[in-house]
Amino acid sequence: MAQVLEFKLPDLGEGLTEAEIVRWLVEVGDVVAVDQPVVEVETAKAMVDVPCPYAGVVTARYGEEGSELPVGAPLITVAVGAPASGGPAEVPQTEAPRAEGSGNVLVGYGTSDAPARRRRVRREQQVLTPVNGRPAPEAPEASQPAPEARRAVEGPVAVISPLVRRLARENGLDLRALTGSGPDGLILRADVEDALRTAATPAPATTAAPPAPVTTAATATAAAPAGTRVPLKGVRGAVADKLSRSRTEIPDATCWVDADATELMRARTAMNAAGGPKISLIALLARICTAALVRFPELNSTVDTAAREIVRLDAVHLGFAAQTERGLVVPVVKDAHGRDAEALSAEFARLTEAARTGSLTPAELTGGTFTLNNYGVFGVDGSTPIINHPEAAMLGVGRIVPKPWVHEGELAVRQVVQLSLTFDHRVCDGGTAGGFLRYVADCVEQPAVLLRTL
Repeated sequence: MAQVLEFKLPDLGEGLTEAEIVRWLVEVGDVVAVDQPVVEVETAKAMVDVPCPYAGVVTARYGEEGSELPVGAPLITVAVGAPASGGPAEVPQTEAPRAEGSGNVLVGYGTSDAPARRRRVRREQQVLTPVNGRPAPEAPEASQPAPEARRAVEGPVAVISPLVRRLARENGLDLRALTGSGPDGLILRADVEDALRTAATPAPATTAAPPAPVTTAATATAAAPAGTRVPLKGVRGAVADKLSRSRTEIPDATCWVDADATELMRARTAMNAAGGPKISLIALLARICTAALVRFPELNSTVDTAAREIVRLDAVHLGFAAQTERGLVVPVVKDAHGRDAEALSAEFARLTEAARTGSLTPAELTGGTFTLNNYGVFGVDGSTPIINHPEAAMLGVGRIVPKPWVHEGELAVRQVVQLSLTFDHRVCDGGTAGGFLRYVADCVEQPAVLLRTL
């Protein structure tokens, strides 16, 4: 006799308490293998494929696409094990039933080499056995649009994000009527939101307005201000919580300096002209940061408020700010102190592409010890960064632009950049922060300084 097991939304790490169902990967009646992904969810940090720890037939799904589930809520139920002889059709098993589950949470950490191909089982063949002496509930019918209807709404348009498609589908917006503002006409979330706002704007009145209704205390209380309400959840909600916590708990201070980046740009040009993999500017800045943190380890630390201790960290896990369609994310280059410029360039490129496609894992978005924020890509010169809690500092880099500069006693046009350092004043004083920033500026102005300290 088959055993019906309930698979609940697992803890995806880093204190996440809920996730939004983006897309179901299985239907009721599908046969699933151990560690086969069954649903794609969006947490406050990343899009994640959730694998099922059981092998068997899916008998029920819980939650519609677009709904949020708390950690520990039921996701699916699976009938595990073959029924008695003469009963309904047997469930093919790739291995013995494992009531305790595989213990795996994220794709890539499974015990099987590859997920098995799924097979539909007719509803009358589904195995529904009693659980705790009570009949298992009938699987709910999915209240989702038919595939033909969804194709009619979405169409073969330039859309990558499933979130954009869902937003348009839920609001009855034809994506084929939109012109994307992204690269190669890619339709972004902002394009859909702009179209929805335009559609919601009422046309100018052509007739005299009716007399205004009498306003009472009750109606005044119930009336809400005009405008668009955007739920503070997902990535935006997580960023808001983290920034608020940073400003609440960390007594930060900022110092900044202008630096002549002409020689750094020339050095990068020479390195890339020599052949081999290209070296990115952010990789050179990261290399400078890791060298500076060796000289000023106070800034690669965190504060244990409960123990009233400063914890200086051995490894440098370098976060960098990346603006994506889902909002601001901070991927982390693990063990950045042990990578050269070429290896750093490759890792920055890999993580940036993963951020663009929304495929970053929670592990790639957590564990940073210091953050490099290149806001120069937005065409601005300076900023006062907010520290990425629980780190102790963040280096901000503005745009590099030609400016008048006194060079070797004469006025010249040089490539100038503004550098800013926001630091936790609990871990060090201004002298240490100023020394760190001055060393970074010296390396930018004279890359040979970095070579002397390696």
